[in-house]
Amino acid sequence: MKPQLSHSDARSITRRWPLISGAGAVVLTVLLGVLIATRGTPLSIDQLVLDEFLENRADFFTVPALAMDSIGGGWFGVFLVPLGGALAFFLAKRRWSALYFLAASAVSAGVVQLLKFSFGRARPDEILVTADVGSFPSGHVANAATLAVVLIILLQRRWVWIVGVIYTILMVLSRTYLGAHWLSDTIGGALVGVGVAVILWAPFARKLSAEARQKTVH
Repeated sequence: MKPQLSHSDARSITRRWPLISGAGAVVLTVLLGVLIATRGTPLSIDQLVLDEFLENRADFFTVPALAMDSIGGGWFGVFLVPLGGALAFFLAKRRWSALYFLAASAVSAGVVQLLKFSFGRARPDEILVTADVGSFPSGHVANAATLAVVLIILLQRRWVWIVGVIYTILMVLSRTYLGAHWLSDTIGGALVGVGVAVILWAPFARKLSAEARQKTVH
């Protein structure tokens, strides 16, 4: 007979898994960055994907890609979206959700900047937009992935899963198409966004769960 976990043990494991899985995603990002830095030249898949996009650049794709550039970063993506989202949850009387939304956005952006500074990877020469120094990881994709995971956790709706995944994938494609990032930069950004959102879920989980139950009752 298999030993049965006590209720307290089960709750402890439930609280630990976000920390373990989220930290794993961040560690994978760092390892990917080390691989890129050690290699010194773009990965074969990076160059292959970029070359494919360069051959197919056209206004039909460039216009929406530039729109994604605007909404995914700068003052809109870094400040307005986190503050606006947090305010929306606060007004909905979900204060812990607002704090989690804001904290995940801020920490994700901070981790991205730390890694950019640490690795200092050069962006592709064929870039179509103005961007800061440091290609790895992609801040736009990290923002998208953080937003998607946080809303999936807070709203618990299937359509949020679908929209969040599509939005993140479109951000990956747009950043690579514009030459703002190599493909591996966007993968690193997605890992950071998911990892940070899941890690910060752990300390907020009980409060968020209780808050959600209160809203359901009312």
